[in-house]
Amino acid sequence: MNESSSSPTADHIVWDWNGTLLADNHAVVAAVNVVCSAFGAEHVDLYRWRSVFGRPLWRAYEKVLGREIAQRDWARIDRMYHEAYRELLHTCELAADAPEVLLGWWNAGRSQSLLSMFFHEELVPLVESFGLSSVFSRVDGLRDPAAGGSKAEHLVAHLGALGVDPSETVVVGDVADDASAAEWAGADCVLVSTGVMSREALEATGRPVVDSLGEAVERLAGARVL
Repeated sequence: MNESSSSPTADHIVWDWNGTLLADNHAVVAAVNVVCSAFGAEHVDLYRWRSVFGRPLWRAYEKVLGREIAQRDWARIDRMYHEAYRELLHTCELAADAPEVLLGWWNAGRSQSLLSMFFHEELVPLVESFGLSSVFSRVDGLRDPAAGGSKAEHLVAHLGALGVDPSETVVVGDVADDASAAEWAGADCVLVSTGVMSREALEATGRPVVDSLGEAVERLAGARVL
């Protein structure tokens, strides 16, 4: 745990999905390797992908593919990646402590929602399949694939739709973009090291970095230890 950052407070948690609540690292790496094979590049492992992962995402691919990526190549890479990822989505499970943490927070009378950059029409039934819909006051995914990129504007819209004060909100995610979005919206943030970004990159944001969802909730002042 990164103890150098102060503990945030929260009346409301906005959870990220991929790499945070959903343990999908194996599917991510496998999908990236489908792209690597298509471009004649060496396969990567999770350590390697974490070492290059960042925004904009095409730069990470340039590092593992060893070449510049033209716009037509990026469209192909994006399509290829998501097709391969979807084929493995059925093998992905929730993070080990996700049900306990989510139910504990909800049953304590606190509010929480889900905001993901995964496609909305696929996210909603996936969340329902895990029996989690009832513990979120709102679930938002990416409704317009062309409007991807930073999570910041999506977070502002998400909190606005909820009528939640950003200053009383903590975002829990697994990448630096979650921290950037929280800062943009005026919310706080805790990052978990369970996803596809290196701990060093997470700690560079200056936000608290923990190793599990339970630890993330424990860092929220006033929260019950789950």
